[in-house]
Amino acid sequence: MQLLDNPIRPYAWGSPTAIPAMLGVKPTGEPQAELWMGAHPGSPSGLVGKEQTLLDLISADPEGELGSPCVREFGPRLPFLLKVLAAEDPLSLQAHPNPAQAKAGFERENADGIPMSAPHRNYKDGDAKPELICALTDFEALVGFRPPAETLEVVGAFGLPELEPLLAQLREQPDEEGVRAAFTMLMTAPADRRRAVVDAVVAGCAGRTEPAADLVRRLGEKHPGDPGVVAALLLNHVRLAPGEALYLPAGNLHAYVHGVGVEILANSDNVLRGGLTGKHIDLPELLRILDFTPRPAEVLTADAEGRYATPADEFRLSRHVVAGGTEVTLDPAGPQILLCVEGTVAARGEAGKVDLTPGRSAWAGAGEGPVTLAGDGVVFRATAGIG
Repeated sequence: MQLLDNPIRPYAWGSPTAIPAMLGVKPTGEPQAELWMGAHPGSPSGLVGKEQTLLDLISADPEGELGSPCVREFGPRLPFLLKVLAAEDPLSLQAHPNPAQAKAGFERENADGIPMSAPHRNYKDGDAKPELICALTDFEALVGFRPPAETLEVVGAFGLPELEPLLAQLREQPDEEGVRAAFTMLMTAPADRRRAVVDAVVAGCAGRTEPAADLVRRLGEKHPGDPGVVAALLLNHVRLAPGEALYLPAGNLHAYVHGVGVEILANSDNVLRGGLTGKHIDLPELLRILDFTPRPAEVLTADAEGRYATPADEFRLSRHVVAGGTEVTLDPAGPQILLCVEGTVAARGEAGKVDLTPGRSAWAGAGEGPVTLAGDGVVFRATAGIG
């Protein structure tokens, strides 16, 4: 059992206070968006008291740290990355490729000689990036294309002529093809036309009280003229209570809008953006990998064992409440990271004990054996979904 020293990513959309408050440290005044826990080469966790990183530890003994089943399935690397994500402002409208798309895109960009650090590079690796977000606070997100009938009801109530061409596509084809046509029409229109539509819709939402109108106003203030402001009206607008979660598979167009959550994802950095950002947008590639299937968003809750069920092989997340002097024993599950988000919890394994307080986390390798949690608090456990 080894305490981790975790890097913080200062993305512009991050909250300047949420992660410092969790860690019990003074804010720097700068946005602190994500606390990373894992062995991602870009920002691996350090090991407290040692001059090495978790990536170094795993690289030196993959079988011992990850276990044979995990190495057979994913190779000699940790297949997941755990984060605390704190969004003060909306993240970019984005989607991630499936395994075949990621492998092909990575090989194609390598063959084209695009530097890994190039801002216009889409594929940083050959892996898919499914992810799960579990709310720690009230959490707002856009996730997946919603059923056309719901969009027609919500957006049609605005009575804005600028939206009629989009709504006509949904009336004519109230299915995946109608959603594809509406989104493509919006995103590929000439720049001046897109800007005029966005400005008209933002202006038309002034004074309205519906949640969708409020969302458009807020997005429009942060990203004036961005077509993602209007594209948001085609997506499921979800509010999570603490403990509720969303699973985002390949091709799912989404954006986190506001709130703090625990996020777990495959250890990949492949992102295709569509709006609400100043970063590179490759619209043809985004349109190619998107899943336009309209469906309601599925909000997940933990099962009796505290686990959030997803089809991802790369990761599994569970939430454990420790209270009243009762110990919680976690069976061996290959590599795992334990993150405390409330209270004080002692985690004990065969190789020793660590004390966890909010924002602190620990690594337990595959050979650690059962881990016992005691104290009074809440701990998230991240493991591989296999092995």
